[in-house]
Amino acid sequence: MKGALLVAGTTSDAGKSVVVAGLCRLLARRGVKVAPFKAQNMSNNSVVTLDGGEIGRAQALQAQACGLEPSVRFNPVLLKPGSDRRSQLVVRGKAVGTVGARDYFQHRQSLRRIVATELDSLRAEFDVVICEGAGSPAEINLRATDLANMGLAQESRLPVLVVGDIDRGGVLAHLFGTVAVLDPADQQLISAFVINKFRGDVELLRPGLERLTELTGRPTLGVIPFADDLWIDAEDSLGTVGDAAVGRPRSPVGAQWLTVAAVRLPRISNSTDVEALACEPGVAVRWVTEPSRLADADLVVLPGSKSTVTDLEWLRRSGIAKALRERAAIGRPILGICGGYQMLGKQISDDVESEAGMVNGLGLLDLDIEFDPVKVLRTVDGRGAGGAATEGIAVSGYEIHHGRVTHSGDRAWLEVDGRGEGSVRGAVWGTHLHGLLESDEFRRAWLRIVADRAGRFDYVVAEDISVAAVRSAQLDLLADLLEEHLDITRIEELIRDGAPADLPVLAPALLVPAPVQPHRPAAVALAPDAVALAPDAVALAPDAVALAPDAAISSTESSAVRAADG
Repeated sequence: MKGALLVAGTTSDAGKSVVVAGLCRLLARRGVKVAPFKAQNMSNNSVVTLDGGEIGRAQALQAQACGLEPSVRFNPVLLKPGSDRRSQLVVRGKAVGTVGARDYFQHRQSLRRIVATELDSLRAEFDVVICEGAGSPAEINLRATDLANMGLAQESRLPVLVVGDIDRGGVLAHLFGTVAVLDPADQQLISAFVINKFRGDVELLRPGLERLTELTGRPTLGVIPFADDLWIDAEDSLGTVGDAAVGRPRSPVGAQWLTVAAVRLPRISNSTDVEALACEPGVAVRWVTEPSRLADADLVVLPGSKSTVTDLEWLRRSGIAKALRERAAIGRPILGICGGYQMLGKQISDDVESEAGMVNGLGLLDLDIEFDPVKVLRTVDGRGAGGAATEGIAVSGYEIHHGRVTHSGDRAWLEVDGRGEGSVRGAVWGTHLHGLLESDEFRRAWLRIVADRAGRFDYVVAEDISVAAVRSAQLDLLADLLEEHLDITRIEELIRDGAPADLPVLAPALLVPAPVQPHRPAAVALAPDAVALAPDAVALAPDAVALAPDAAISSTESSAVRAADG
């Protein structure tokens, strides 16, 4: 088999990423040489590749599904939102500037060439490339600059499989509308549909699917059931809703639970860092957005941020900053990662990201940070330091940050390249390393320290949890679900043969003007004893309705207007 497929979605978070990952895993298990591709991603969840670039985390997971190391080839354009209007533009793994919607338009031709070159290269090297769209192809206001949806499909003549999330409601309308709003050339590449996150009896849905095929001429190739066990490596921050649980908490090994409050920052990045904690039995992780939720937590995690200074001000406005200082004063555990680590320090000098200049941090660590225009992007290996139970334990992770440590007066938490990294002061820990908690032995040793500090002496750490194994098992579960519930034979035909040649073009009736019938004025009959009027006057009964001279009377309302006897 040789070919490619674009998996699009009716909305963001419809399930594009997981369907791509599942198809990649399924095909790789069958011995197909397959690679993922997302031309343009907008996400603050990213990873560092072995070649020193930065890509969306979902594409790293999809690469793992294929048995490949992450590469900038799989996600050549990445947008990292720093505000509602501006995003950092990352091209082939490197930040090249900050753009808004209007000035991004100026980059479209150069980015289109980069995307086309990378996809052509992958298609030459691999048997199959499974591409993922971005947002929805129905965003026709963005069609002129589109790199990832129908723009990519037209450029590379890709058949398009559209995924709809039935859990949101209105999925049949979403699927129909996605096709209907496209122009005819784009419609002819939309080849089939998939329903995602279905709960209940699929037979109740079947009449709707049959009617959808009648209306669009396109089949639904399967209905994927809602799977509670699929949660790791969220594509973006849509799943990090305040007061929502992370993962599926499992019963503790010992007699006590360990509770974790992860602060859901407005511009959160790499929210997936806390998922390693959620893999542990007896650890309940929850996103929080207000200070009362910190009071009973055994551990508070302050994650990364794409807008560190702005999110620091939000901590102060929300009252969470005060709650963090109160926790630190009584020795209750706090962990800061990357931007969260920087916020825990004394001062931040930022003329790069927020351009706010010198800003006071929370003061929980003896740490000064200065932002540099050049972003640190690297994978690292190191070991625990600081004389605690974690000392000497191997760790690995990756760094993505503009802030540089200019002063640290606390003990280093880790040792990387022969130098101290991170900070420890009392029950406050901080590090720039994303993915640190996926180092299983280190995580277990550190959780024992956290449990002791929190007074959870009957909490017992499981000895057999591997985050890498959990992630791999979820990829296999995805592949199993797709194999059972999708028509894989027909999907393989799309990959091999492209979009069918006979796909109809939809012209919704609401877009076709109804024919206008010419108006023929009805005759006016007068009673025999009507009063004679001026030559151009019309005599009506006293209670008749007088019409303006140019008023239209439809033929269905009357064939004659009769004046009654006075």
